[in-house]
Amino acid sequence: MTTPVPGHTRLRVTRAGIDTYQQPVVYMHRDCEVCRSEGFAAMTRVRLDVGPRTLVATLNVVVDDRLGLDEVALSEVAWTLLEPMPNVLARVRHAEPAASAGALRAKVFGARLDDAQYLALVQDVMESKLSDLELAAFVTASAGDLLDQAETTALTRAMIAVGQRLDWGQGPVLDKHCVGGLPGNRTTPIVVAIVAALGYRIPKTSSRAITSPAGTADTMEVMAPVALDLAAMRRVVEREGGCIVWGGNVRLSPADDILIRVQRPLDFDSDGQLVASVLSKKIAAGSTHVLIDMPVGPTAKVRGEAAANSLGTRLEHTAAALGLQLGIHRSDGTQPVGRGIGPALEAHDVLKVLRNAADAPVDLRERALALSAVLLDMAPGSSAGTGLQRARSVLDSGAALAKFLAICEAQGGFREPPRAAFTADVPATASGRIAEIDNRRLAKLAKLAGAPTSPTAGLETGLRIGDTVERGQPMMTLHAESPGELAYALEHAATLQPFVLGEVP
Repeated sequence: MTTPVPGHTRLRVTRAGIDTYQQPVVYMHRDCEVCRSEGFAAMTRVRLDVGPRTLVATLNVVVDDRLGLDEVALSEVAWTLLEPMPNVLARVRHAEPAASAGALRAKVFGARLDDAQYLALVQDVMESKLSDLELAAFVTASAGDLLDQAETTALTRAMIAVGQRLDWGQGPVLDKHCVGGLPGNRTTPIVVAIVAALGYRIPKTSSRAITSPAGTADTMEVMAPVALDLAAMRRVVEREGGCIVWGGNVRLSPADDILIRVQRPLDFDSDGQLVASVLSKKIAAGSTHVLIDMPVGPTAKVRGEAAANSLGTRLEHTAAALGLQLGIHRSDGTQPVGRGIGPALEAHDVLKVLRNAADAPVDLRERALALSAVLLDMAPGSSAGTGLQRARSVLDSGAALAKFLAICEAQGGFREPPRAAFTADVPATASGRIAEIDNRRLAKLAKLAGAPTSPTAGLETGLRIGDTVERGQPMMTLHAESPGELAYALEHAATLQPFVLGEVP
């Protein structure tokens, strides 16, 4: 262990090599002179001054000899934010209370916040001035319907203000977003290809999976690179009219990414935060006309008509307040879409639709056409009601496939999706007619098989409500990248039972 230096007030900066995701964390020895003189304890919020840069981070205390008494070690995100020069010294002291601390406390106690208070909160989120505990308090205080309409608009406006905002020049910029909860509903690559093939701009930023077995970015990544920066994204759109890139790398509405990280383990739904999340990203991406796909079903994210009406109204009011043209398309959320659930399996479905393959999933094709039609009809100058015919024409002719492949090449090159090394059928344990399908259980099974971490993992099923099955008939096929993952998913398949069987009429 390094001997403490008398009167030492600055510490050597080292790299801890620990991934703390988006939360800056620093590590100091409990016997470090600075740690003791400042009265630091675990979870203290500290300020680091390293050269010209400053960072507020959470302190973790080391109690063994792995860290010297004259060192402060930085987590990966802290290292990236500070970019310390070799042999640099850091001054470490207590962080000042966040400017938004009063607003946060007021929200926890049920107060309504105004535009200035939300802007202060989001700025402090961006500057890491709020700890994860404080962020969790804000997420909790905003859960359910605890944000009213004015607050939803204020939060959305604040999220836009603290990030970058793209400007594509004159003319409409189209986009679509699904609120989620429906396995296999991978319409985005098809819609982007159709809309771009018809000459419109559609710069699509998509997310990776948060709680699902695949996000659009995960599915796209098995076919082409998605981790483009803003400059590369702009080049692709200028060349091909559209793109499908991972939103986390272009950092549009970055405060939302931080809030999502805290929301994920809490599993709290909030209409206000959902609306702010979706619309801030769309406006930051430069979109002018956005279509929201809202699947409604008992095991989808939006579970009934009352919830759909409430969310739809909030989306429409917020979009209008911010000058965004918005359309909402309600769709069937009672059962999965396509056959595959998992990144590569969903990519195979997408390509079959684009290639007009004889075995392409009809439901995925028709959903993508319906969404494309509504979005095309929203575009300025379009003749009302012509969107479906135009969309079907470019899909049937192969123009949409050609455009999709061109977008892939512009993003770094197209590749055929791989297949999993191990598969196993899950047989029906009884005969009957499928009365219900639990989307959440299907998604859970796909994740137990390894999706989305293992891109080829997941499951395939073509069964739908109303189909009849015989005992012993395969209900689904599990895909995994290792025998252990396959066995683990098979073990749980019998107990999860996503298909509810009734009597054959």
